[in-house]
Amino acid sequence: MAHCGGTNGSKLFTMVLYMAAACGAIPISDLLDRASQRSDKLHSLSTTLTQDLDSHFPPIGRVIMPRPSMCHTSSLQTPNDKEQALQVSESDLLSLVRSLLQAWEDPLVVLSTSANTLPHPAQSIISNKIQELQEHSKSLGDGLVVLSGKMAPGAQTISSLPYFGGNDIGQDRISKLINFNFLLSCFRRDSHKIDSFLKILRCRAAKMLPEMC
Repeated sequence: MAHCGGTNGSKLFTMVLYMAAACGAIPISDLLDRASQRSDKLHSLSTTLTQDLDSHFPPIGRVIMPRPSMCHTSSLQTPNDKEQALQVSESDLLSLVRSLLQAWEDPLVVLSTSANTLPHPAQSIISNKIQELQEHSKSLGDGLVVLSGKMAPGAQTISSLPYFGGNDIGQDRISKLINFNFLLSCFRRDSHKIDSFLKILRCRAAKMLPEMC
């Protein structure tokens, strides 16, 4: 039987969620609120990373960088806007969020490894932020495992979105910067979806009117 006492002062996101699930002390609405806060940090961090890269991104990169449709998660059918998302069930929205997060486990490793030798003046800053992305993503994913167990069975369904991009982002400076930027832009797009879907779930759990979500 799980012990429902304190956590020795630990403020780790996942530990709080697991303790809450075991003890049944925190309602789903509060757990979704914490998940939404974490996803907000994830998207905010990916946005600042993109801005860091833009400071020394070669002009030609904006011309030859792959289109968003080339992102490895593009095959996942997701709502195009908030109106569509509001029509999707809670379990399906959480399933989409978990599918996107899982799809980025390997690509984030590629970004982390590549950041160590990225030909960019802010290389060390970018590298540190990528590590933060990995930590936040892992923490959020672990927390959503707990949430999915407290929701409908459909929330536990995860779509497979394998990454076939390989570990090498390029040999020359231009290729490395373009491919790194493209992969990060894909993550930023997906982190926005993750954050948006979780905010809608939080809104529904709080029983707010749809137009307020």
